[in-house]
Amino acid sequence: MKRLLVGITGASGVIYGIRLLEVLRGVAGVETHLILSRGAATTLAYETDFTAQAVAALADVVHAHDNLAAAVSSGSFPVHGMVVVPCSMKTLAQIALSLGDNLLARAADVTLKERRKLVLVPRETPLHLGHLRHMTAVTEMGGVILPPAPSFYHDPRTIMDIVDQTVGKILDQLGIAHTLFHRWDGREG
Repeated sequence: MKRLLVGITGASGVIYGIRLLEVLRGVAGVETHLILSRGAATTLAYETDFTAQAVAALADVVHAHDNLAAAVSSGSFPVHGMVVVPCSMKTLAQIALSLGDNLLARAADVTLKERRKLVLVPRETPLHLGHLRHMTAVTEMGGVILPPAPSFYHDPRTIMDIVDQTVGKILDQLGIAHTLFHRWDGREG
């Protein structure tokens, strides 16, 4: 059983986190643990028809954002990896500075200290030097920065085709097979 921790913050792009949870529900041998920030619940209402309860229902286990005593706050609780999608700049800074004052930031810190896979999907543009420095710090600690930067060689027709390409890239980082988008197979020149 692979346990995967999914954090959804209040940054724009909550559909990426929702879609990741939807896809993982169909993957045998994966148990998802969700941490939904307070800001995420607000963004859900602006950007989707999902409620916080509906998103929570997509996960196997839900942990309260303010519960620092949750199992996932300890390195002794084994998880395969963690994805923060979307990752707000506030959450990025908390992770980069090891500020574990909420469960999402604490679980990310634990993921890094245990040398487990941490994937952050930052949703902000343009970026200033502080954002870039925090991304560098997380990368130096072993995290992966995976912005939702769509490719177009797979001929997306809908917004969900674009979302699926980013979700597929996240799954690639976690070593989970998928068919969410057509992979580049070269061109005859």
